[in-house]
Amino acid sequence: MKRRNFLKLSAIGGLALLGGGLLAGRAMAANRYYTGPVSDHFDGTRFFNPGGEEPKGFMGLLKWRFNGKSVDWPASYPSPFAPVVPEKRVSGNRLVVTMVGHASMLIQVAGLNILTDPVWSERTSPVSFVGPKRVNQPGIRLEDLPAIDIVIVTHNHYDHLDIETLKRIHAVHRPRFITPLGNDAIFGPELDDPRITVMDWGSKDYIGKNVTIHCEPCHHWSARGLNDRRMALWGAFVIETLAGKIYHIGDTGFHQGINYKAAAAKHGNFRLAILPIGAYEPRWFMQAQHQNPEEAVAGMQLAKASYAIGHHWGTVKLTDEGIEEPLAALSNALQAAQMKPERFRALRPGEVFDVPDA
Repeated sequence: MKRRNFLKLSAIGGLALLGGGLLAGRAMAANRYYTGPVSDHFDGTRFFNPGGEEPKGFMGLLKWRFNGKSVDWPASYPSPFAPVVPEKRVSGNRLVVTMVGHASMLIQVAGLNILTDPVWSERTSPVSFVGPKRVNQPGIRLEDLPAIDIVIVTHNHYDHLDIETLKRIHAVHRPRFITPLGNDAIFGPELDDPRITVMDWGSKDYIGKNVTIHCEPCHHWSARGLNDRRMALWGAFVIETLAGKIYHIGDTGFHQGINYKAAAAKHGNFRLAILPIGAYEPRWFMQAQHQNPEEAVAGMQLAKASYAIGHHWGTVKLTDEGIEEPLAALSNALQAAQMKPERFRALRPGEVFDVPDA
């Protein structure tokens, strides 16, 4: 086996981000993160997507990884935007989002500073010497962050839950962490006396300043290694404020638009939807876990969002598509939907979106 392929297979966490059924055929293990009652998305040991398609198994993973169709990324893909120093707070009806990179963003609304899935590390991997490596620097330097009130961790894949980054943020800002069931058991013990709000799908928490955060379904999965697949929950989040509602999804498959329709029916119109648009090829392998840009545009419409931000592209290479393919696919999808491109923006690190009124 070539050294390059050996390193790919040795980065277990990197494969766990995307691989799907790494545990296919393995004995059912006790859940190490969460104990709770059986529900419509928890069987007593593992979480699942109700009525949905689970990711492909281990043989599918190997077929994908060695298909020879992956488009190379450049070693460096610097953003045209320099790292920014954000405003300390925004108030009134303003809603400002600054892209850090991949799924990490600073959301400023209602006097609160909210970080999503913060990753400042060089690699999204369980080890520092191998695994997906960022090709551009964070759009905000860690030391330039304003006071952080809330950190949302959507699920436990390494490109979304980076313990070293959470340690650094917690040491300086002491924020409240909000995350779906089971993820607190992963990063909580690594922090000094953290405040963690753990949420199930359908639950909500009032956090002050007329802001309520809801946890809602998305179609994904979870794993940190070989023996913990689907033992922690994944989720989407609705941030309800007097300045409007924000629908944030860290990762999802389209799932026939079911979750988008449900979010619109429950929460009404959104001022902003923050949606993943990358890591989607090949479709036969990725469609159960990562939507493509065309599906993201359809999701925005189904959710009845006035504006959307595209993320989860252009920072770390996870799948087969080229680094700028999501941009071209998003442009084509917006044209097909007869939607103005300024309504759905794929942000680059350091780019700031002062979201217009709905």
